[in-house]
Amino acid sequence: MTQYRIASIMHTDDPTVSPDTPIRNAVAVLVEANAAAAAVLDADGQLSGILTQKDCFRPALNASYYREWKGCVADHMTRTVITVNAEDDVIHVAEMFLAHPHRVFLVLEGPKVVGVVHRSDVLGLLSRMG
Repeated sequence: MTQYRIASIMHTDDPTVSPDTPIRNAVAVLVEANAAAAAVLDADGQLSGILTQKDCFRPALNASYYREWKGCVADHMTRTVITVNAEDDVIHVAEMFLAHPHRVFLVLEGPKVVGVVHRSDVLGLLSRMG
């Protein structure tokens, strides 16, 4: 393994949303932040899911057809979240990106979401290492 940990390349400024956020507002948050995804946190700050750009396409497309946004984040988010630990080795996470089609993983320290790691950041680090 390497001395590189996910904490060294994760993003800590990506947005979060709550399950009851209107989906239109959540889409705006992702677009304005140029974010691939947002952690969905409940009122206690616990992870409820993840809202990805892909999750937002159906409500956005429906809104373009019918000129009406429907639902909240809880209606569209992905509830089963694959996470990594801030202290995970970059090689381990690279292997996870090979095994899963996701562009980002939420990063945890214990039960708390502390950031997001992007597939492109892991690839960039691997290219500098090799």
